Amino acid sequence: MIAENLKKIKATIPTEVTLVAVSKTKPNEAIMEAYDAGQRVFGENKVQDLVLKAELLPNDIQWHMIGHLQTNKVKFIAPFISLIHGVDSVKLLKEINKRAAQNDRVINCLLQIHIAQEETKFGFDESEAAELLMHHSEFSNIQIVGLMGMATNTSEDLQIRKEFSNLKELSLKLSNAQFKLPIISMGMSGDYLLAIKEGSTMVRVGSALFGSRK
Repeated sequence: MIAENLKKIKATIPTEVTLVAVSKTKPNEAIMEAYDAGQRVFGENKVQDLVLKAELLPNDIQWHMIGHLQTNKVKFIAPFISLIHGVDSVKLLKEINKRAAQNDRVINCLLQIHIAQEETKFGFDESEAAELLMHHSEFSNIQIVGLMGMATNTSEDLQIRKEFSNLKELSLKLSNAQFKLPIISMGMSGDYLLAIKEGSTMVRVGSALFGSRK
């Protein structure tokens, strides 16, 4: 079933868009089913689960941290993480930089931008992101490769599209000759097709691939 779902989802996604299989709460058997069907990029939202899975599963998996990351947990994923999606504070950025240096690595990160109406969602606003990128050279062990955003939890497609469109516009605005932001991570199981229409280059799909969470 997972292999079939993967095939269907990939048929709806352009080749230039990266599919992150959101494997949070899923057992290793389910991840291996997707892996055997060709999937290599997986996203987890809890550090403890991520570390356990990375130890037990094939080492060519690219692990993405997609949840809210606490600074005291960075050290556990710094040796192997492929991409951190939700960088939402300067404090967290400094910690990732420090732990990346300790592991002699450069860690790829996405700045989380607050695009939703809900105040509960994390992220920088436009001016904070612009300010941060101006001082990016201070973080020699971090590569900011794009932006991430989560739309408002609503059934209003028009609002969701507007929020995604705003993130795409911001990405273009912040990119310049010295600084490229190729990744726009937006869109999940319920809205990834809308996100792709509005310029997403990376979608995070869980329930549509693995089935709804128990």
